[in-house]
Amino acid sequence: MRRLFAAALVACLLAGCGSDPPASSDDGPDKVDVGVIAILDVAPIYLGKEKGFFASRDIDLTLTPAQGGAAIVPAVLQGQQQFGFSNVVSLLLARSENLPLKVVSNGNNSTGEDGKDFGSVLVRADSPIRTAADLPGRSIAVNTLRNIVDTTVRASVRGAGGDPAAVKFTELPFPDMPAALQGGKVDAAFMVEPFQSAARAQGARSVASSYVDAAPDLTVAVYFTSQALLDRDPDLVKRFSEAMRESLAYADAHPDEARRIIGTYTKITPEVIAQVTLPKWPPEVNRASVQTLADLALKDGLIESPVDVGALLP
Repeated sequence: MRRLFAAALVACLLAGCGSDPPASSDDGPDKVDVGVIAILDVAPIYLGKEKGFFASRDIDLTLTPAQGGAAIVPAVLQGQQQFGFSNVVSLLLARSENLPLKVVSNGNNSTGEDGKDFGSVLVRADSPIRTAADLPGRSIAVNTLRNIVDTTVRASVRGAGGDPAAVKFTELPFPDMPAALQGGKVDAAFMVEPFQSAARAQGARSVASSYVDAAPDLTVAVYFTSQALLDRDPDLVKRFSEAMRESLAYADAHPDEARRIIGTYTKITPEVIAQVTLPKWPPEVNRASVQTLADLALKDGLIESPVDVGALLP
């Protein structure tokens, strides 16, 4: 992950961050491109676009799916996209590398309910692993090494009295995890929906709700922009943030509509969407939980010195 952000910083410097023309135009709505990942978490922004929350604020919104932050962060830094979606730890790592990024809106939160979150550590039905205390020495699949998943899994192990340094993480894409778990290639796997539900349908059981364990009502992901855009067009950032707040509040209050919109930008079937556990979408970033993640990242050696969380958040 450090290599990702170092590469992004080099690309930013070579391209001249903030050198692109502003999104604002006197000829019509501001054209805004947002880098997203096609997962449940981003349902509010798709719903907000459909409901006209962005159009009512003079924003012509384009949502561009990407595989992850490796593509989104450089695109935002170079001005190819005005905003992006990322998990919190990725942005904390970016700030530790002095990348000029700023959070502008909440993204999604844990449900805060143990055993009823949208992500958890799962094991096979016949596994001897019963709790997070049994995870040290075991192999655990995570989608990305040295990021929010292994950070929060370590928090689960630490909270259960185990040695977080003794956990063995294996990088594996979420879609490959249910089969790897059932096939015995790993002892456990941290999965998010819909893969969590798929694994449970195969008999897997959850032994730790790591997002819940890390901090109450954990803010998992956020929307961000470049400092260059914030300096150049603060009014656009303000209007985008306001539209996101309305979108988040609407999605949180209308889960059936959130489930419906998920089917328009993912390949998840309606039958599966009806069963998955949705994240929470509060309008406000849980600042205390972001600080907790920063402290955990420092404790686990992901960053070498404390990150100024206040400078990153709105």
